Amino acid sequence: MFSDPSDRMRIDLNADVGESSASSSAGPDAELMAQITSANVACGFHAGDPGRMRATVALAREHGVAVGAHPGFPDPEGFGRRELQFSPRDVEDFVVYQVGALAAIAAAEGVRLQHVKPHGALFNMAARDAALAEAIARATATIDRAMILFGLPRSELVAAGARVGLRTAREAFADRTYRADGTLVPRQETGAVLVDPETVVRRVVRMVRDGVVEAIDGTHVPLDVDTVCVHSDTPGAAALAARIRAALVEAGVEVKALGER
Repeated sequence: MFSDPSDRMRIDLNADVGESSASSSAGPDAELMAQITSANVACGFHAGDPGRMRATVALAREHGVAVGAHPGFPDPEGFGRRELQFSPRDVEDFVVYQVGALAAIAAAEGVRLQHVKPHGALFNMAARDAALAEAIARATATIDRAMILFGLPRSELVAAGARVGLRTAREAFADRTYRADGTLVPRQETGAVLVDPETVVRRVVRMVRDGVVEAIDGTHVPLDVDTVCVHSDTPGAAALAARIRAALVEAGVEVKALGER
C-alpha cells in the first residue's frame, strides 16, 4: 500500500478506457490519455475486444500512460454493472483469463501491465466479499506479482492483495458519491453520480489533500487515497479530467503514475 508520508502529496489519476469495439469510435479515450497517468483497459468481458484492447494499449504507450487490466463479469448486456453470482474459483479463472489476455496484447506493444482494477459490480462485490477478493488477488499474483491491485480504502480487496504479497492502491472516485461507511452509493440510487464539474473538482482536491470525503448523509469520512478515477462515460470526461489535474497541481499535488514512485 502506498502509505509512506512522502507519498501523501502525490496522486495517480486513472480512467476506465477501451470500452468500445475495434470497429467503433474510441470515444473520449484519446482526449483522456492526455490528462490521466494510468489507464484501466477493458478486457473483453464487460466491454471491448482484442482489437480495441491493442489500440488502447498503443494509445496509452504513445501518451506515456501506465496500463492496467480492467476485468469484469462476463456481462456485456449489463456492462458488468449487475451483481452476478459466481464461485470464487470461477472468478479467479475469468480474471486470470482477462488479465492474461491483456498482458499478452500489451507485450506485443512493448508494454508491461502496471495494475489490475476490477470493473463495476465485480469491484464493488469484492470490496465486501473476502472470498471474491481473495480470488481476484490470487489471479493477479498468478499473472504478475509486480502488479498493483486497486481497491476501495479499507476494503476486502485491498486486504486480500496485501495478504498475497501484492502492492495495493486505494482508489477514490471523482464523480461518485459515498455512504458513511466509505462504500460507493449504488448507481441505481438517486444522487449516486455527480454531474456538476465544480463540485467534482472541489471534492477530489479535498479527498487527496485532506484525506476526507463528505458522504451523501453529510458525514465526513476519512479516505486515504492513492489513485482517483474519472469515468470515461461521464459527459465531458476529458475536460473534467483536465480540470481535476490542474486543480491538484495548483493545490501542490504531484500527479504521477503509481509505478513511477
